[in-house]
Amino acid sequence: MPDDMKQPSDHVERATDPAAFAHWPDGLYEEMRATSDNGCVGSVLVSETKDLRGWHLHIAPGDRCGFHRHVNPYFWSALTAGTARNYFSSGDIVDAEYYEGQTNHYVYGDGEEMIHSLENTGDTVLSFTTVEFLNGANRPLDIPESVRLKPPA
Repeated sequence: MPDDMKQPSDHVERATDPAAFAHWPDGLYEEMRATSDNGCVGSVLVSETKDLRGWHLHIAPGDRCGFHRHVNPYFWSALTAGTARNYFSSGDIVDAEYYEGQTNHYVYGDGEEMIHSLENTGDTVLSFTTVEFLNGANRPLDIPESVRLKPPA
């Protein structure tokens, strides 16, 4: 692909000065530091092949998904409309509105990442499908068995 058609990196720097997080709610900075290797980019891993992982993410009003790290290309699609607040490892807080069907794509180069958490600030459940491509520039992060979809007994 020609360089002028490549998407720029979505890398987010990790702030190293705790002062960058002084405006965050109590405990979030410590949570981010403790879980920065979390590869669970959704609530449930619903599909996995050697090339990709498919996730569902559901966040109830007022709830927040845990901090997690993206290291390889992925995209998400919003299954529901709503509003949310993103907390990024740079210390930034970004409020966003999502519409049903909205889809965003992200890429990361060697050693690049994004660590964030998403809080539902609306009054409806936020639901997303996320697809990670495992053949990116970085080794895919490990995930626990507990997040894998289990068929009903």
